[in-house]
Amino acid sequence: MDLKLTGKSALVTGSSADIGKGIAKCLLQEGAHVIINGRNAASLQKTADELSQFGVCHMAVGDLSTSEGAQTVAAAVDAIGELDILVGNMGTYKGAPFAEISDEEWDWMIQTNLFSQVRMCRHFLPKMLARNTGRILLIASECGIKPLTDMVHYSVSKTAVIGLARALVEMTKGTKVAVNSLLPGLTWTENTAAYQTDRAKREGKDLDQAIRDYFITYEPTQLLQRITTVEEIASTVTYYCSEVSAATNGATIRAEGGLIRSI
Repeated sequence: MDLKLTGKSALVTGSSADIGKGIAKCLLQEGAHVIINGRNAASLQKTADELSQFGVCHMAVGDLSTSEGAQTVAAAVDAIGELDILVGNMGTYKGAPFAEISDEEWDWMIQTNLFSQVRMCRHFLPKMLARNTGRILLIASECGIKPLTDMVHYSVSKTAVIGLARALVEMTKGTKVAVNSLLPGLTWTENTAAYQTDRAKREGKDLDQAIRDYFITYEPTQLLQRITTVEEIASTVTYYCSEVSAATNGATIRAEGGLIRSI
């Protein structure tokens, strides 16, 4: 299937590693020109060097959890040209008992996971509407509709991202602009690998058995009964960034392996 992404310009925020990097790679392989984003210039340059074998890869260094960083990134993208696709992937997470989460940690989580999305959408959505073309996909989480009690601030921030996408899409009525959100489940990233490996050692199990037991104990409703891959999430994102998916707008797209029981 031709996704018709050749020559399209895409910004993937938080893309120096893991899911963001995978999304950038997949978009490049489909012919898009990709701008990757991260806070650390050296780390981002290393990723850009690696991804450049797949296509045209630019960098926009900046911390989107701050107004100043967001302005810097927006200016860098504007200097490259008009943006066709925005993938809001930047985010963070941290587990903590609810009663121990300080105001400062709440603010950090909301600034990083929600306001980073707000700032980029506020800049690029009006431009897409003026041109009557564009795709925005905000990466949320299955925790956004299945909140975790040991990650309340993270879960709430992701619920807000889902709400943001659904609110913004009302502005696209009658246009060729689409805004959707995506809910990944547990995905095999560097942090996931480290956590699962450490847990397997603590429990005296080999890694494969520890992961099987994890799903039996913690995610018994997940239908795949395995950890999804970065490539699986990236290919899903890439499809919904294309005009081929034009009939999907205002959707909360699930990529959590059937974890959430609902119709």
